[in-house]
Order: sequence, then structure tokens, then C-alpha cells
Amino acid sequence: MSAAAMPGTGMPTVVLVHGAFVDGSSWNGVIADLQRRGYPVIALANPVRSVQRDAAYLRALVDSLSGPVVLAAHSYGGAVITEAAEGAANVRALVYVASFSPDVGESVADVNAKFPGSRLADNIQAVPIPAQDGSADMDQYVKQETYPDFFAPDVPREQAVVMAATQRPAAANTLTDAVTRAAWKIIPSWTLVSTQDLAIPPDLQRFMAQRAGSTTVEVDASHAVTVSQPGAVADFIDTAARATAQ
Repeated sequence: MSAAAMPGTGMPTVVLVHGAFVDGSSWNGVIADLQRRGYPVIALANPVRSVQRDAAYLRALVDSLSGPVVLAAHSYGGAVITEAAEGAANVRALVYVASFSPDVGESVADVNAKFPGSRLADNIQAVPIPAQDGSADMDQYVKQETYPDFFAPDVPREQAVVMAATQRPAAANTLTDAVTRAAWKIIPSWTLVSTQDLAIPPDLQRFMAQRAGSTTVEVDASHAVTVSQPGAVADFIDTAARATAQ
């Protein structure tokens, strides 16, 4: 049964939005924890093609859901919920997990350049692909040989190697597309800072959280915090859901 068809739970639907270089399975531990608590959960299969296209894809799902929604995003997924949630009357909370929360006119690349420390550019492999209009485009992967130590050093290595092989690449313009809306200016937000993050500098995460007026918690984890510490992530999402319950 879909989350939209689960009446009487009295709990918001939690929609989880993964970022680049992972897929929906990166939320598996978080999903299991939230479901044990009684939450209906959907992990969006984020296309990671462009901010506006990905946001429209998410918004269509959100608009199909009855009852309140909590949106939680990891990494690039934060730009997607920032763009998608404005004007969605059923979205009660935004939860940013080791995530970007750009302002209007900012791209992921713009905000990631505000503070030193990101090693993302050093670990990217670009693969030419055809765009829908027939022009040339580029997919970006994290190099499989560096993925465990860069992206997920606190995840068991065997698991990190599998994550590297199954990662969802990001089209090049996902990093350069500017958001046109900033839902965190209207909707209450929560930000989980991963203090050992090598992709999004912790100081940048703190800056974005302060700018958004987010309720903030810090977790001693890598960028792959949804995998390495799913219980802490589920606790934080639960906190946001309870704080905005009506």
C-alpha cells in the first residue's frame, strides 16, 4: 500500500531525497528505523539530471500525497527540496542531512566554494553522454577507487565498494543550476551537520544552517552519514516531525 493510501496513521509521510553518487538504498537503515516508529516513508528515486527537473519530479510526488509531509534530503538532494517545497501546503518540515540549502540564485557549486575543504573536485570522473536535445552532456561519478576513503570512510569497506559501484551519477548542470526558490525561508528547517565530511565542508553546513535559521545537530560522521549512522538520522527526522505535528 502506498503512503498516500495509509489513512489513520496520524503521522506525516516522510519523503527521503538522495543526492548525487548514491541511490535510494543509501536510506535503507533510516527507512527501517522510521517504519518501526510508524512513519509511512517514500525514498524518491532522484533523477539527478537538473535542479528544476528533479524538483518538478519531487513536487509531483508531494502533491499526490494526502496529509502532512516531512521532506528529508542528503547532499545535492537539499537543493532539490529547497526548489520543490515552496508553495506545497502539506510540507511541514525540511530536514537537511549533510546537505546543501542554497539561496535563490545560488547553485551547489556556488555555495560549495564559499568555504575551503571540499575534496569533491579531486575525486570526480566525468563521462560524456548525449543530452536529450542531441547535444553533448557530461555525467559525473565519484571515482570508484577513491570512493570508500573520500565519500564513506566510516562505512564498512565492503559496503562502500558496493555503494561506489551502484552510485547514481550527476549530470554536470546539477552542480551549476541555480535554485529559483528557497523553501527554507518559509518552511521550518532542521540541519544535521556531518563533522567529518570531505564533500561538503562542515563549516559550510553550519553557515547554511545558520542562514536558514535551522535547528541544528552535529554528528561525528562522514558525508555518508545516512549509511554509517542511520539511527541518528532517523532520530533527527523524528524530532522535526514531532516539532511540526499539528
